[in-house]
Amino acid sequence: MKHISAFAFGVAVLAGCASSDEPVQTKAVFDTGVAAYDAKDYAKAFQIFSSIDDRDLAAMRNVALMLRKGQGTAKDPKAAELMYARAAQGGLATAAADLGEMLLDGEAGPPDPKAAAPWLAGAAGAGHPIAAFELAQMLEAGNGVPKDLAEARKLYQLAADSGMDEAKKRLDALPPAATPKP
Repeated sequence: MKHISAFAFGVAVLAGCASSDEPVQTKAVFDTGVAAYDAKDYAKAFQIFSSIDDRDLAAMRNVALMLRKGQGTAKDPKAAELMYARAAQGGLATAAADLGEMLLDGEAGPPDPKAAAPWLAGAAGAGHPIAAFELAQMLEAGNGVPKDLAEARKLYQLAADSGMDEAKKRLDALPPAATPKP
């Protein structure tokens, strides 16, 4: 699922740029970075986001995204993983989802579904539909995690309820849930 990066950038811009106790100045700097990014001035956006990534989780996540894609800076998947981890540890679900996807896809080394699972689980637990879908696929197949169709069903439902048609299809394709014995 390669569409997570563009989707997640928008989510970080909309949902994670400013907390109520964040200084107004940091929000203004962040907004300047968003304007530069939207204008496709990636070098300027990277510079702006980097200037506040130590105090703004969404800026940190956007730096990671730009390192991942090579936008405004050299492509550096390892540095992107580290920056995503910092933002995810700070509580940003989009960063956890992105890091899980990178680990799952092996963007900075061999694919590592076992390492991806906790990041995806954290993001799914925060309601991130793409992370829920990806973790559900892993649980359905037993890829890096023990096979668990009941949990996969719950996660597909979460993703389907968020509008993911593919999650609805996967949910419908699962064998019926076992009925509890009386």
